[in-house]
Amino acid sequence: MIELSERVRAVRDLSREAAVDLRSRALAIDVDPDAMEEHYNSPVFEMVRQADTPPQYRESLPSTPLLRAMERGSCLENVAGLIELARGDVGAILACPSPGLAGVFVELLGTPEQQEWFFTRMHGGRRWSFFAMTEEGRGNDATAMETRFDRDGDGWRLTGGKCYVGNAARGSVGVVFGRTGRGALSIRAALVEVPAPGWHGEKLDMIGLRGAYISRLSFSDVAIPAGRMLGDHLPATRRGIFAAITTFNHMRVRIAASAVGTALAMVEYVLEHRKNAPGGQLALARAEAGRELVYEAAARIDRDPERGYLSSAAKLGAVGLAVGTAHWASAALGPAGLIEHPLLEKWTRDVHAFEFMEGTSNIHRLHVARGYQAGDADPQ
Repeated sequence: MIELSERVRAVRDLSREAAVDLRSRALAIDVDPDAMEEHYNSPVFEMVRQADTPPQYRESLPSTPLLRAMERGSCLENVAGLIELARGDVGAILACPSPGLAGVFVELLGTPEQQEWFFTRMHGGRRWSFFAMTEEGRGNDATAMETRFDRDGDGWRLTGGKCYVGNAARGSVGVVFGRTGRGALSIRAALVEVPAPGWHGEKLDMIGLRGAYISRLSFSDVAIPAGRMLGDHLPATRRGIFAAITTFNHMRVRIAASAVGTALAMVEYVLEHRKNAPGGQLALARAEAGRELVYEAAARIDRDPERGYLSSAAKLGAVGLAVGTAHWASAALGPAGLIEHPLLEKWTRDVHAFEFMEGTSNIHRLHVARGYQAGDADPQ
């Protein structure tokens, strides 16, 4: 069992308090994710955006305990906070206008000029970012992508398409992956600002996690000005998709944390409304065990960021836990339970989306098997 430090406990407790605000917005965002005006003033939204921004590029706003808690720290800190925020509502978190995963990648690969260009465009809390890597039919094999960058003088032209990209149809600035050639090292990432000629985005009709605004994109000869390609100042092996591996290990654990937080929320909600629900204590024990697995995976990432075995195991187990908890919760409150409890009904839809985020379960089974064969399963 992971022993949480005083700082991690503080992150956890402050995030638990913040989750109340997210839960109060959950159903409204689910019903109409386009109607965000009433949510821009959320103090949690503001803190998420600020915490996702490097200090040198932040707006001049007062620091608060919540902001200091949510600032990027260790993977374990991030995960401990995210589990608690997810007990509020994951859909509301994903609806937040913030730098998000694109910001992580820009901070990793961008020059100071590119970082300033990107992060200052997120000021004000009215713009979404996007991270466009996945292509339809190639979701589990990013190296098979066909989107391409073609040289155009000092800049590039972007042609192709992406699918299942959060906030892309309403996003205004982000990162898009494509090829400059056929080899694996030719996969690169560029900063893109929209609207732009040749760029088209459409929101997909989603059953769960509607706040994430999952979208499809198409590009036809979109101009990428000089200076927008990320990683030009780095060796070929440290840019593009190869640079993303460590980031993806972090994000996989964050998806696991979101799934576990939602499972905990469902169990606690059911027990609040039916104290003696059959199987309730077992469901709670399983959710708490899932939380410990995610803590362990995060601590392992902090020790060795490039070893992804346990992050795959955590994501695989957390998704199964969340879906199983949703089935139990649906039955525990009786035939009309989901009609009488719309928030619970929403969560039972949301959990199925975790399967398709940061790799499907089949892919993670392969990762776990390979990790086991390589000796990564050894707790030492």
